[in-house]
Amino acid sequence: MNTDESVKMRLMLVDALRGHQAHIDFDSVIEDFHAEAYGWKPPGSPHTAWQLLEHMRIAQWDILEFSRNAKHKSPEWPEGYWPKTEAPPNAGAWEDSVKNFQRDAREFNKLVQDLQNKLLAPFEHGDGQTLFREALLLICHNSYHLGQLMFVKKSYRP
Repeated sequence: MNTDESVKMRLMLVDALRGHQAHIDFDSVIEDFHAEAYGWKPPGSPHTAWQLLEHMRIAQWDILEFSRNAKHKSPEWPEGYWPKTEAPPNAGAWEDSVKNFQRDAREFNKLVQDLQNKLLAPFEHGDGQTLFREALLLICHNSYHLGQLMFVKKSYRP
């Protein structure tokens, strides 16, 4: 792949990671989210907004750290990827989670955009994973859970 193709591919990945094109973006889902709905679970829904937000944050952090740190240890599955409570444990927890998600998203985007990082070369650690594969995983995972989070947001009636 030549440099021009690599740059174009990286820009397409970052665009998808940001939730553009076919996906909703994180900031649009979080905007104007009712605080009373953070710990609310729609009838028949398996998760609250808080559980979804924290799950997304933890999973994204894990993918980021795996992609940039060979010594990273992932949390235990599944308990390490979900919060212990259905609602934020304190008044600032929601905002902290949002800010940490946004920070880690920016950091992952930097990894993808850095031409020093090969998209298709397997990491020296892991089982053949590549930065490209991790980007696709993050795009799909976040898209899926953002849809669930939007459902909770739209279902809530104060």
